[in-house]
Amino acid sequence: MSEYLLGVDMGTGSTKGVLARPDGTIVATASRSHAMTLPRSGWAEMDAERDWWGDFVAVARELGAQATDGPIAGLCVSGLGPCLLMADADARPLRQGILYGIDMRATAEIEELTARFGEEEILRRCGKELSTQAVGPKLLWVRRNEPDVWERTRRWYSAHSFVIARLTGEYVLDHHTASQCDPLYDLAANAWNAAWAEEVAPGLALPRLAWSGEVVGALHAVAAAACGLPEGLPVCAGTVDAWAEAFSAGVRRSGDLMLMYGSTMFFVEVLDGMTTHPGLWTTAGVDPGSYTLAAGMATSGSLTTWVQELTGGAPFDRLVAEAAETGPGADGLLVLPYFAGERTPIFDPSARGVVAGLTLRHRRGHLFRAVYEGIAFGIRHILESFDEASGAPARLVAVGGGTQGGLWTQIVTDVLDRPQQLPDQTIGASYGDALLAGIGTGLVAPDTDWSQVSTELEPRPEHRAIYDELYGAYRELYPASRGPVHRLAALQDGAPADLGEVA
Repeated sequence: MSEYLLGVDMGTGSTKGVLARPDGTIVATASRSHAMTLPRSGWAEMDAERDWWGDFVAVARELGAQATDGPIAGLCVSGLGPCLLMADADARPLRQGILYGIDMRATAEIEELTARFGEEEILRRCGKELSTQAVGPKLLWVRRNEPDVWERTRRWYSAHSFVIARLTGEYVLDHHTASQCDPLYDLAANAWNAAWAEEVAPGLALPRLAWSGEVVGALHAVAAAACGLPEGLPVCAGTVDAWAEAFSAGVRRSGDLMLMYGSTMFFVEVLDGMTTHPGLWTTAGVDPGSYTLAAGMATSGSLTTWVQELTGGAPFDRLVAEAAETGPGADGLLVLPYFAGERTPIFDPSARGVVAGLTLRHRRGHLFRAVYEGIAFGIRHILESFDEASGAPARLVAVGGGTQGGLWTQIVTDVLDRPQQLPDQTIGASYGDALLAGIGTGLVAPDTDWSQVSTELEPRPEHRAIYDELYGAYRELYPASRGPVHRLAALQDGAPADLGEVA
């Protein structure tokens, strides 16, 4: 008889869970797909009752039934974020959850708060400039644009903290997620900036702060019955999904940098002390007292799905094969991957995708490869900012569903001219959650790493010249096209749109 650890992550496209032993052995996994809603251009939302709580309950019940020869001893939850869910005093949502940096509605509030508090002072106290990733401007947006919701709001949550509230009744947020709620959190002090918070969200209570692996409450009877889990089960604070995924991949030492290949691209590097860069986000880390540098692209894997749908829905393996046949440079085709605006390092919600160099001889394989390469050039641009901020990372660890095909990660390795390590375990954030649950409950030593590297990709020197040339063109293309693209974005934003649901 042995204990189990349960980790559950609510991601952008699905909720995934893992049941594991304290030694990292995986007993069972489960998942549920869901979708975000795009009610208008630049907005991204999710139904918290259905997609966060409902999916969590389904996954927890399925995995709980697999714990047949011992108790579940710890639970940790992570989620997409930082999100903003307005709720009443009983954690009942008052509107759909507003998502992280892909939701770009609060641009006016970003400008206003930057002017109010000062760009340099925000960077000094918060570790980053205000961007669409920040929660504070979105709080102000709700206050200004939805006064009926604001008047009824008593609590605000990210995805995982909402589920924790439902499980335990606790109003709590982990330090990492709080450090993305700019300008409400003082990064150097690891504490709320009460004065700025009161200006942005007057009268609204701030959640208690805890570190990600800290036990913050116990499963109460009502939630236990709903989830099929034992009453009194210790629940840890959890964190944003990308940081839980980095934790699962062993990205815990200074100089470790995770590249997460998914529907968007995300980067997390562990620091040996607090440092800032205007093109990146500095945040609190997962381990107590730690710091990280982070970055995020607004699109990545979602672009490959777009090409697949646009060109007739061919299987991905066929598209990958066609892309491989075209060779490096896609016969002179270049893509700016800013199809949903862009986060780091340009912070431009009005950026849009550009396909340059098209000729009548280009086919879908060229376009598919050019998308892979455009994303890779975006990654190279971001890594140059990491180099400037903290020196070249000691190692790059690649995780996420996009690492499975082989071609994409090899293209990135060639464009970067840097090796990438791939862990043998690719379950992701929920696996990191299970490890955090083990650490928080004392079943696992704090310095435990369940991850092992299975593959190391090396750059191919024969492709360096073509990719250096194309990268130079990539860097020139954005400033050259920015003016016309912004005018097109303004036309798009002014058009009525009910874009439905996106997987």
